[in-house]
Amino acid sequence: MMDPQEALGPETLQGLREKRALLWLSPEHDPTDDGRDLPYDPSAAQARFERCAGLLARVFPELAATDGRLSSPLTPIPHLRQALSSVGEPGAGSEGAWFLKRDDILPVAGSVKARGGFHEALVLAERLAQEAGLLDEDGDRARLAEPSVREHLGRHTLSVGSTGNLGLAIGLIGAGLGFHAVVHMSSDAKAWKKDRLRSRGITVVEHAGDYAAAVASGRAAARQDPLIHFVDDERSEALFLGYAAAARELLDQLRAARRPVDAAHPLFVYLPCGVGGAPGGITYGLKRLLGPHVHCFFAEPTASPCMLVQVASGTQAPVPVHDIGLDNRTEADGLAVGLASPLVSPIMSRLLAGVFTVDDDTLFRDALVLEQAEGISIEPSAAAGLRGPRWLLGSPRGRRYLQRHDLTPVISGATQVIWSTGGALVPEDVRAQFRARGAR
Repeated sequence: MMDPQEALGPETLQGLREKRALLWLSPEHDPTDDGRDLPYDPSAAQARFERCAGLLARVFPELAATDGRLSSPLTPIPHLRQALSSVGEPGAGSEGAWFLKRDDILPVAGSVKARGGFHEALVLAERLAQEAGLLDEDGDRARLAEPSVREHLGRHTLSVGSTGNLGLAIGLIGAGLGFHAVVHMSSDAKAWKKDRLRSRGITVVEHAGDYAAAVASGRAAARQDPLIHFVDDERSEALFLGYAAAARELLDQLRAARRPVDAAHPLFVYLPCGVGGAPGGITYGLKRLLGPHVHCFFAEPTASPCMLVQVASGTQAPVPVHDIGLDNRTEADGLAVGLASPLVSPIMSRLLAGVFTVDDDTLFRDALVLEQAEGISIEPSAAAGLRGPRWLLGSPRGRRYLQRHDLTPVISGATQVIWSTGGALVPEDVRAQFRARGAR
Protein backbone atom coordinates (compact mmCIF):
# COMPACT_ATOMS: atom_id res chain seq x y z
CA MET A 1 0.00 0.00 0.00
CA MET A 2 1.28 3.46 -0.92
CA ASP A 3 2.43 5.68 1.93
CA PRO A 4 -0.33 8.26 2.62
CA GLN A 5 2.09 11.14 2.14
CA GLU A 6 3.22 9.76 -1.21
CA ALA A 7 -0.43 9.46 -2.24
CA LEU A 8 -0.86 13.19 -1.71
CA GLY A 9 1.79 13.90 -4.32
CA PRO A 10 4.81 16.19 -3.81
CA GLU A 11 3.13 19.39 -5.03
CA THR A 12 0.02 19.03 -2.86
CA LEU A 13 2.02 17.83 0.14
CA GLN A 14 4.38 20.81 -0.05
CA GLY A 15 1.49 23.24 -0.45
CA LEU A 16 -0.31 21.79 2.57
CA ARG A 17 2.82 21.88 4.73
CA GLU A 18 3.41 25.51 3.79
CA LYS A 19 -0.25 26.32 4.58
CA ARG A 20 -0.81 27.68 1.10
CA ALA A 21 -4.36 28.01 -0.17
CA LEU A 22 -4.88 25.41 -2.88
CA LEU A 23 -7.47 23.40 -4.78
CA TRP A 24 -7.22 19.60 -4.73
CA LEU A 25 -9.31 17.50 -7.11
CA SER A 26 -10.20 13.93 -6.21
CA PRO A 27 -8.73 11.50 -8.75
CA GLU A 28 -11.30 8.87 -7.69
CA HIS A 29 -14.30 11.13 -8.23
CA ASP A 30 -16.90 9.90 -10.70
CA PRO A 31 -19.75 12.42 -11.13
CA THR A 32 -22.13 9.64 -12.16
CA ASP A 33 -21.79 7.91 -8.77
CA ASP A 34 -24.95 8.79 -6.82
CA GLY A 35 -24.26 6.74 -3.70
CA ARG A 36 -27.50 4.79 -3.99
CA ASP A 37 -25.75 1.51 -3.29
CA LEU A 38 -24.87 2.75 0.22
CA PRO A 39 -27.10 1.75 3.18
CA TYR A 40 -28.24 5.24 4.17
CA ASP A 41 -31.68 6.62 3.37
CA PRO A 42 -32.24 10.37 3.85
CA SER A 43 -35.99 9.92 3.39
CA ALA A 44 -36.18 8.37 6.88
CA ALA A 45 -34.78 11.56 8.38
CA GLN A 46 -37.12 13.68 6.27
CA ALA A 47 -40.08 11.66 7.55
CA ARG A 48 -38.92 12.06 11.16
CA PHE A 49 -38.64 15.83 10.83
CA GLU A 50 -42.15 15.93 9.38
CA ARG A 51 -43.78 13.86 12.12
CA CYS A 52 -41.91 15.82 14.81
CA ALA A 53 -42.71 19.26 13.39
CA GLY A 54 -45.61 19.81 15.78
CA LEU A 55 -43.40 18.84 18.71
CA LEU A 56 -40.65 21.27 17.70
CA ALA A 57 -43.14 24.10 17.20
CA ARG A 58 -44.44 23.47 20.70
CA VAL A 59 -40.99 23.30 22.31
CA PHE A 60 -39.37 26.18 20.43
CA PRO A 61 -41.36 29.38 19.79
CA GLU A 62 -38.73 30.31 17.17
CA LEU A 63 -40.11 27.54 14.95
CA ALA A 64 -43.74 28.67 15.08
CA ALA A 65 -43.42 30.64 11.84
CA THR A 66 -42.31 27.50 9.95
CA ASP A 67 -44.78 25.15 11.70
CA GLY A 68 -41.90 23.40 13.44
CA ARG A 69 -39.78 22.81 10.36
CA LEU A 70 -36.07 23.53 10.32
CA SER A 71 -35.37 25.50 7.17
CA SER A 72 -33.22 28.36 5.96
CA PRO A 73 -33.60 30.68 2.95
CA LEU A 74 -31.71 30.41 -0.31
CA THR A 75 -30.61 33.97 -1.00
CA PRO A 76 -29.32 35.41 -4.30
CA ILE A 77 -25.95 37.14 -3.84
CA PRO A 78 -25.27 39.05 -7.09
CA HIS A 79 -23.34 41.81 -5.33
CA LEU A 80 -20.93 39.34 -3.76
CA ARG A 81 -20.30 37.88 -7.20
CA GLN A 82 -19.35 41.35 -8.40
CA ALA A 83 -17.13 41.94 -5.36
CA LEU A 84 -15.27 38.66 -5.96
CA SER A 85 -15.38 38.96 -9.73
CA SER A 86 -11.67 38.57 -10.51
CA VAL A 87 -12.10 34.91 -11.27
CA GLY A 88 -10.39 34.77 -14.65
CA GLU A 89 -11.79 32.57 -17.40
CA PRO A 90 -14.59 31.97 -18.12
CA GLY A 91 -15.10 35.40 -16.65
CA ALA A 92 -17.46 37.07 -14.21
CA GLY A 93 -21.03 37.11 -15.37
CA SER A 94 -20.78 33.90 -17.43
CA GLU A 95 -20.72 31.47 -14.52
CA GLY A 96 -24.45 31.36 -13.82
CA ALA A 97 -26.30 32.52 -10.74
CA TRP A 98 -24.85 32.70 -7.22
CA PHE A 99 -26.83 31.88 -4.07
CA LEU A 100 -26.08 31.67 -0.35
CA LYS A 101 -27.74 28.85 1.59
CA ARG A 102 -28.42 30.61 4.88
CA ASP A 103 -27.93 27.93 7.51
CA ASP A 104 -26.25 30.69 9.50
CA ILE A 105 -29.79 31.78 10.45
CA LEU A 106 -31.35 28.37 11.08
CA PRO A 107 -33.78 28.92 13.99
CA VAL A 108 -32.87 28.00 17.57
CA ALA A 109 -29.23 26.94 17.08
CA GLY A 110 -28.12 29.38 14.36
CA SER A 111 -25.99 26.93 12.39
CA VAL A 112 -26.05 23.93 10.07
CA LYS A 113 -25.46 21.74 13.13
CA ALA A 114 -29.13 22.10 14.05
CA ARG A 115 -30.00 19.74 11.19
CA GLY A 116 -27.97 16.79 12.44
CA GLY A 117 -28.18 17.59 16.14
CA PHE A 118 -31.95 17.94 16.22
CA HIS A 119 -32.36 14.74 14.22
CA GLU A 120 -30.21 12.66 16.57
CA ALA A 121 -32.00 14.03 19.64
CA LEU A 122 -35.37 13.20 18.09
CA VAL A 123 -34.24 9.66 17.26
CA LEU A 124 -33.24 9.16 20.90
CA ALA A 125 -36.38 10.76 22.36
CA GLU A 126 -38.67 8.62 20.19
CA ARG A 127 -36.85 5.44 21.11
CA LEU A 128 -36.72 6.06 24.85
CA ALA A 129 -40.38 7.10 25.01
CA GLN A 130 -41.52 4.05 23.02
CA GLU A 131 -39.41 1.69 25.13
CA ALA A 132 -41.02 3.13 28.26
CA GLY A 133 -44.53 2.72 26.83
CA LEU A 134 -45.04 6.49 26.78
CA LEU A 135 -45.41 6.79 23.01
CA ASP A 136 -47.00 4.57 20.39
CA GLU A 137 -45.07 4.00 17.19
CA ASP A 138 -47.65 5.98 15.23
CA GLY A 139 -48.51 8.38 18.06
CA ASP A 140 -48.49 12.16 17.94
CA ARG A 141 -44.91 13.26 18.61
CA ALA A 142 -46.19 16.36 20.39
CA ARG A 143 -46.72 13.97 23.31
CA LEU A 144 -42.96 14.10 23.85
CA ALA A 145 -43.45 17.60 25.27
CA GLU A 146 -45.81 16.40 28.02
CA PRO A 147 -44.52 16.49 31.63
CA SER A 148 -44.56 12.71 32.14
CA VAL A 149 -42.42 12.12 29.06
CA ARG A 150 -40.07 15.00 29.86
CA GLU A 151 -39.61 13.59 33.35
CA HIS A 152 -38.59 10.25 31.88
CA LEU A 153 -36.22 11.82 29.36
CA GLY A 154 -34.74 13.92 32.15
CA ARG A 155 -33.27 10.76 33.67
CA HIS A 156 -31.04 10.50 30.63
CA THR A 157 -28.09 12.63 29.58
CA LEU A 158 -27.52 13.81 26.03
CA SER A 159 -23.79 14.44 25.68
CA VAL A 160 -21.53 15.69 22.89
CA GLY A 161 -17.95 16.79 22.27
CA SER A 162 -17.75 20.00 20.28
CA THR A 163 -15.79 23.09 19.34
CA GLY A 164 -19.00 25.09 19.48
CA ASN A 165 -21.88 24.89 17.03
CA LEU A 166 -22.74 21.20 17.41
CA GLY A 167 -22.60 21.73 21.16
CA LEU A 168 -25.08 24.58 20.86
CA ALA A 169 -27.42 22.48 18.72
CA ILE A 170 -27.28 19.38 20.93
CA GLY A 171 -27.44 21.38 24.14
CA LEU A 172 -30.46 23.43 23.06
CA ILE A 173 -32.49 20.58 21.56
CA GLY A 174 -31.54 18.30 24.44
CA ALA A 175 -32.62 20.79 27.09
CA GLY A 176 -35.73 21.64 25.07
CA LEU A 177 -36.85 17.99 25.13
CA GLY A 178 -36.09 17.58 28.81
CA PHE A 179 -32.76 15.74 28.66
CA HIS A 180 -29.89 16.61 30.95
CA ALA A 181 -27.54 18.12 28.36
CA VAL A 182 -23.75 18.06 28.70
CA VAL A 183 -21.33 19.57 26.20
CA HIS A 184 -17.62 18.70 26.33
CA MET A 185 -15.79 21.63 24.77
CA SER A 186 -12.22 22.02 23.60
CA SER A 187 -9.86 24.77 24.63
CA ASP A 188 -10.23 26.48 21.24
CA ALA A 189 -14.02 26.79 21.53
CA LYS A 190 -15.16 30.40 21.80
CA ALA A 191 -16.02 31.76 25.24
CA TRP A 192 -19.30 33.29 24.06
CA LYS A 193 -20.54 29.88 22.92
CA LYS A 194 -19.77 28.40 26.34
CA ASP A 195 -21.52 31.34 28.02
CA ARG A 196 -24.63 30.93 25.88
CA LEU A 197 -24.89 27.24 26.73
CA ARG A 198 -24.50 27.86 30.43
CA SER A 199 -27.13 30.60 30.30
CA ARG A 200 -29.62 27.97 29.07
CA GLY A 201 -28.87 25.61 31.97
CA ILE A 202 -26.63 23.33 29.92
CA THR A 203 -23.57 21.80 31.58
CA VAL A 204 -20.29 22.72 29.88
CA VAL A 205 -17.19 20.61 30.62
CA GLU A 206 -14.01 22.31 29.43
CA HIS A 207 -10.91 20.36 28.35
CA ALA A 208 -7.34 21.55 27.97
CA GLY A 209 -6.87 19.70 24.68
CA ASP A 210 -8.39 20.19 21.25
CA TYR A 211 -11.58 18.86 19.66
CA ALA A 212 -10.27 15.28 19.73
CA ALA A 213 -9.67 15.48 23.48
CA ALA A 214 -13.21 16.75 24.12
CA VAL A 215 -14.68 13.93 22.04
CA ALA A 216 -12.55 11.29 23.75
CA SER A 217 -13.62 12.49 27.18
CA GLY A 218 -17.30 12.50 26.24
CA ARG A 219 -17.03 8.99 24.82
CA ALA A 220 -15.30 7.70 27.93
CA ALA A 221 -17.98 9.12 30.23
CA ALA A 222 -20.75 7.53 28.16
CA ARG A 223 -19.10 4.10 28.30
CA GLN A 224 -19.28 4.23 32.09
CA ASP A 225 -22.96 5.23 32.36
CA PRO A 226 -25.77 3.57 30.37
CA LEU A 227 -27.98 6.62 30.90
CA ILE A 228 -25.59 8.82 28.90
CA HIS A 229 -26.13 8.97 25.14
CA PHE A 230 -23.03 10.38 23.46
CA VAL A 231 -23.56 12.11 20.12
CA ASP A 232 -20.49 11.04 18.19
CA ASP A 233 -19.82 13.60 15.48
CA GLU A 234 -17.23 11.29 13.91
CA ARG A 235 -19.39 8.17 13.62
CA SER A 236 -23.08 9.03 14.00
CA GLU A 237 -25.39 7.86 11.21
CA ALA A 238 -28.27 9.82 12.80
CA LEU A 239 -26.31 13.07 12.49
CA PHE A 240 -25.28 12.21 8.94
CA LEU A 241 -28.86 11.54 7.83
CA GLY A 242 -30.15 14.68 9.53
CA TYR A 243 -27.77 16.70 7.39
CA ALA A 244 -28.60 14.68 4.28
CA ALA A 245 -32.27 15.66 4.65
CA ALA A 246 -31.29 19.24 3.77
CA ALA A 247 -30.78 18.22 0.14
CA ARG A 248 -34.51 17.96 -0.52
CA GLU A 249 -35.04 21.43 0.93
CA LEU A 250 -32.39 22.92 -1.36
CA LEU A 251 -33.83 21.21 -4.42
CA ASP A 252 -37.32 22.53 -3.65
CA GLN A 253 -35.89 26.04 -3.22
CA LEU A 254 -34.02 25.86 -6.52
CA ARG A 255 -37.23 24.83 -8.28
CA ALA A 256 -39.07 27.72 -6.66
CA ALA A 257 -36.31 30.04 -7.91
CA ARG A 258 -36.69 28.53 -11.39
CA ARG A 259 -33.16 27.19 -11.35
CA PRO A 260 -33.23 23.78 -13.07
CA VAL A 261 -30.53 21.21 -12.33
CA ASP A 262 -29.72 18.96 -15.27
CA ALA A 263 -27.00 18.35 -17.85
CA ALA A 264 -27.39 21.85 -19.30
CA HIS A 265 -27.71 23.49 -15.88
CA PRO A 266 -25.18 21.97 -13.46
CA LEU A 267 -25.20 22.72 -9.74
CA PHE A 268 -21.99 23.51 -7.84
CA VAL A 269 -22.08 23.50 -4.03
CA TYR A 270 -19.32 24.73 -1.70
CA LEU A 271 -19.41 23.55 1.91
CA PRO A 272 -17.18 24.40 4.91
CA CYS A 273 -15.79 21.19 6.42
CA GLY A 274 -14.67 20.30 9.92
CA VAL A 275 -14.91 16.63 10.86
CA GLY A 276 -17.11 16.15 7.80
CA GLY A 277 -20.54 15.08 9.07
CA ALA A 278 -22.52 18.12 7.94
CA PRO A 279 -20.95 18.72 4.51
CA GLY A 280 -20.69 14.97 3.94
CA GLY A 281 -24.34 14.39 4.73
CA ILE A 282 -25.47 17.27 2.52
CA THR A 283 -23.24 16.04 -0.32
CA TYR A 284 -24.61 12.52 0.01
CA GLY A 285 -28.20 13.77 -0.01
CA LEU A 286 -27.58 15.92 -3.07
CA LYS A 287 -25.86 13.15 -5.01
CA ARG A 288 -28.78 10.79 -4.22
CA LEU A 289 -31.19 13.31 -5.70
CA LEU A 290 -29.20 14.84 -8.55
CA GLY A 291 -26.51 12.35 -9.48
CA PRO A 292 -24.07 13.62 -12.13
CA HIS A 293 -25.59 17.09 -12.26
CA VAL A 294 -24.30 18.24 -8.85
CA HIS A 295 -20.64 18.86 -8.02
CA CYS A 296 -19.69 19.33 -4.37
CA PHE A 297 -16.50 20.89 -3.04
CA PHE A 298 -15.40 21.21 0.59
CA ALA A 299 -13.60 24.22 2.07
CA GLU A 300 -11.10 23.66 4.91
CA PRO A 301 -8.64 25.84 6.85
CA THR A 302 -5.03 25.63 5.69
CA ALA A 303 -4.09 24.44 9.20
CA SER A 304 -6.81 21.76 9.40
CA PRO A 305 -7.51 20.16 6.00
CA CYS A 306 -8.44 16.83 7.58
CA MET A 307 -10.85 15.62 4.89
CA LEU A 308 -8.46 16.50 2.08
CA VAL A 309 -5.61 14.65 3.80
CA GLN A 310 -7.74 11.61 4.62
CA VAL A 311 -9.39 11.20 1.23
CA ALA A 312 -6.22 11.99 -0.74
CA SER A 313 -4.23 9.48 1.30
CA GLY A 314 -6.06 6.62 -0.41
CA THR A 315 -6.40 4.64 2.81
CA GLN A 316 -9.13 4.10 5.39
CA ALA A 317 -6.51 4.04 8.15
CA PRO A 318 -6.69 7.34 10.08
CA VAL A 319 -4.35 10.04 8.78
CA PRO A 320 -4.39 13.12 11.08
CA VAL A 321 -3.14 16.45 9.76
CA HIS A 322 -0.35 16.33 12.33
CA ASP A 323 1.19 13.51 10.29
CA ILE A 324 2.04 15.95 7.51
CA GLY A 325 3.35 18.62 9.86
CA LEU A 326 0.25 20.77 10.42
CA ASP A 327 -0.77 22.08 13.84
CA ASN A 328 -4.59 22.20 13.53
CA ARG A 329 -4.60 25.73 14.95
CA THR A 330 -7.13 28.02 13.28
CA GLU A 331 -9.50 30.82 14.23
CA ALA A 332 -12.23 28.90 12.41
CA ASP A 333 -13.12 27.01 15.56
CA GLY A 334 -15.92 24.97 13.99
CA LEU A 335 -13.45 23.69 11.39
CA ALA A 336 -10.54 23.07 13.79
CA VAL A 337 -10.48 19.31 13.38
CA GLY A 338 -7.33 17.27 12.86
CA LEU A 339 -8.85 13.93 11.82
CA ALA A 340 -11.75 13.34 9.42
CA SER A 341 -14.81 11.26 10.25
CA PRO A 342 -14.18 7.55 9.61
CA LEU A 343 -17.86 7.22 8.66
CA VAL A 344 -17.90 10.07 6.15
CA SER A 345 -14.43 10.03 4.59
CA PRO A 346 -14.84 6.70 2.71
CA ILE A 347 -18.15 7.95 1.29
CA MET A 348 -16.57 11.23 0.22
CA SER A 349 -13.72 9.42 -1.53
CA ARG A 350 -16.37 8.48 -4.09
CA LEU A 351 -18.73 11.46 -4.14
CA LEU A 352 -16.60 14.54 -3.46
CA ALA A 353 -15.29 16.53 -6.42
CA GLY A 354 -12.52 18.26 -4.51
CA VAL A 355 -11.37 20.38 -1.58
CA PHE A 356 -9.95 23.90 -1.45
CA THR A 357 -8.18 25.44 1.53
CA VAL A 358 -8.49 28.92 3.04
CA ASP A 359 -6.20 30.76 5.44
CA ASP A 360 -7.57 32.55 8.49
CA ASP A 361 -6.97 36.08 7.22
CA THR A 362 -8.98 35.31 4.08
CA LEU A 363 -11.87 33.97 6.17
CA PHE A 364 -12.15 37.26 8.04
CA ARG A 365 -11.73 39.37 4.90
CA ASP A 366 -14.32 37.42 2.96
CA ALA A 367 -16.82 37.56 5.81
CA LEU A 368 -16.43 41.34 5.77
CA VAL A 369 -16.78 41.50 1.97
CA LEU A 370 -20.02 39.53 2.23
CA GLU A 371 -21.38 41.89 4.85
CA GLN A 372 -20.43 44.96 2.84
CA ALA A 373 -21.75 43.56 -0.44
CA GLU A 374 -24.96 41.87 0.71
CA GLY A 375 -25.61 43.04 4.29
CA ILE A 376 -25.21 39.46 5.55
CA SER A 377 -23.11 38.86 8.67
CA ILE A 378 -21.71 35.38 9.31
CA GLU A 379 -18.94 33.93 11.45
CA PRO A 380 -15.53 33.49 9.76
CA SER A 381 -15.67 29.70 9.60
CA ALA A 382 -18.95 30.01 7.68
CA ALA A 383 -17.16 32.16 5.09
CA ALA A 384 -14.87 29.30 4.08
CA GLY A 385 -16.95 28.43 1.02
CA LEU A 386 -17.06 31.95 -0.45
CA ARG A 387 -13.96 31.36 -2.58
CA GLY A 388 -15.39 28.23 -4.16
CA PRO A 389 -16.55 29.71 -7.47
CA ARG A 390 -13.28 31.60 -7.75
CA TRP A 391 -11.26 28.40 -7.44
CA LEU A 392 -13.46 26.55 -9.91
CA LEU A 393 -13.60 29.29 -12.53
CA GLY A 394 -10.34 31.15 -12.02
CA SER A 395 -7.68 28.52 -11.38
CA PRO A 396 -6.00 26.13 -13.84
CA ARG A 397 -7.11 23.13 -11.78
CA GLY A 398 -10.68 24.35 -11.59
CA ARG A 399 -10.83 24.93 -15.33
CA ARG A 400 -9.36 21.47 -15.92
CA TYR A 401 -12.20 20.03 -13.84
CA LEU A 402 -14.76 21.83 -15.99
CA GLN A 403 -13.08 20.66 -19.19
CA ARG A 404 -12.67 17.05 -18.00
CA HIS A 405 -16.38 16.75 -17.31
CA ASP A 406 -17.57 18.74 -20.36
CA LEU A 407 -18.93 21.52 -18.17
CA THR A 408 -17.28 24.53 -19.81
CA PRO A 409 -19.93 24.86 -22.57
CA VAL A 410 -22.78 24.89 -20.02
CA ILE A 411 -21.23 26.92 -17.21
CA SER A 412 -23.30 29.99 -18.08
CA GLY A 413 -26.42 28.05 -17.08
CA ALA A 414 -24.94 26.81 -13.82
CA THR A 415 -26.11 27.52 -10.29
CA GLN A 416 -23.43 28.23 -7.69
CA VAL A 417 -24.53 27.61 -4.07
CA ILE A 418 -22.29 28.62 -1.20
CA TRP A 419 -23.40 27.00 2.06
CA SER A 420 -23.18 29.40 5.00
CA THR A 421 -22.98 27.35 8.17
CA GLY A 422 -23.19 29.63 11.21
CA GLY A 423 -23.31 33.08 12.71
CA ALA A 424 -26.79 34.08 13.90
CA LEU A 425 -25.96 33.74 17.59
CA VAL A 426 -22.67 35.68 17.51
CA PRO A 427 -22.76 38.57 20.04
CA GLU A 428 -22.42 42.05 18.56
CA ASP A 429 -19.13 42.79 20.34
CA VAL A 430 -17.64 39.65 18.81
CA ARG A 431 -18.96 40.65 15.37
CA ALA A 432 -17.14 43.96 15.79
CA GLN A 433 -13.90 42.06 16.41
CA PHE A 434 -14.51 40.00 13.27
CA ARG A 435 -15.01 43.17 11.22
CA ALA A 436 -11.86 44.76 12.63
CA ARG A 437 -9.71 41.80 11.69
CA GLY A 438 -11.33 41.56 8.26
CA ALA A 439 -10.46 45.20 7.59
CA ARG A 440 -6.76 44.84 8.33
